[in-house]
Amino acid sequence: MAEEVGYPFFPRLVEPFEDIDHPRVSVLPRPAVAEALNAPVTRRLLVTDVGWFERAGHHALSRPNGAKESIVILCVDGSGWVEVDGVRHGIGAGSVALIPSPHPHAYGSSHRTPWTIWWCHLRGNDVPELFGATGATAERPVISLWSPERCVALIDEILSGLTRDQSPVRLVAATGAAFKLMTQIASDRLSAARDDPLQRALDYLAERVDSSVKVADLARLVGMSESRLATLVREATGGGVLAHHTALRMARARQLLDAGPFPIAEVARRLGYDDPLYFSRVFRRIHGMSPSEYRAQRKG
Repeated sequence: MAEEVGYPFFPRLVEPFEDIDHPRVSVLPRPAVAEALNAPVTRRLLVTDVGWFERAGHHALSRPNGAKESIVILCVDGSGWVEVDGVRHGIGAGSVALIPSPHPHAYGSSHRTPWTIWWCHLRGNDVPELFGATGATAERPVISLWSPERCVALIDEILSGLTRDQSPVRLVAATGAAFKLMTQIASDRLSAARDDPLQRALDYLAERVDSSVKVADLARLVGMSESRLATLVREATGGGVLAHHTALRMARARQLLDAGPFPIAEVARRLGYDDPLYFSRVFRRIHGMSPSEYRAQRKG
């Protein structure tokens, strides 16, 4: 590893770019960074550096004094390592490392299985909150993703745009994509793998919007305690098991009310509510209006 040297705004690789197959990099000059951090929108979130390195076998950086930017490194192939506050963590394909500013850090590719990475550096007032939403911390900077391809597409969008030009309009567009990138990472973390008990439980609830569900039965079905299931569902959805199921049923109710002239009793029946009046009470509690009032609203 080598300490950060070279250009004042872009750290030098331990080995020259020739070691990396067709690198793509865009770096915002630091005077432009200072200007953007005082402008609307980009003061909240600004992409200062972004790039893609393929099979970067000798890529390694060390910043013993940390950096002003927080760093996102998405590994799509091979492997490498990330060190934050002196603790090293491995990273492999399908994982993302989030290094918060200003923690001392280093990172590098494996020589045996060189990594291919998409990466970006972020500054702005909203960066700490966005990093916090992902669940990553300085103690646990690497998290696995369920849909890394979505994050790749967003970083590629940022890189392609900033490669064309770095106008204020383009910086705002990059900010929008970066917000989506960070929220995608946050939501992806909360989405379990398809064979995970939590995902099986969520799929079960989504497939049964036409009937009621008992938490005890669902917990036994996916092989966990009711309390554990409740905790995981709350972390993933923001609400309890039955609250999430009710939200799914109400979403289906809105579709039925918008789709055709079904009587309210028929909508209730299709959602497994034997009592139309009870269905209407639940609908009003969620939406602040009756099903009939909802249907009468002008939409679009």
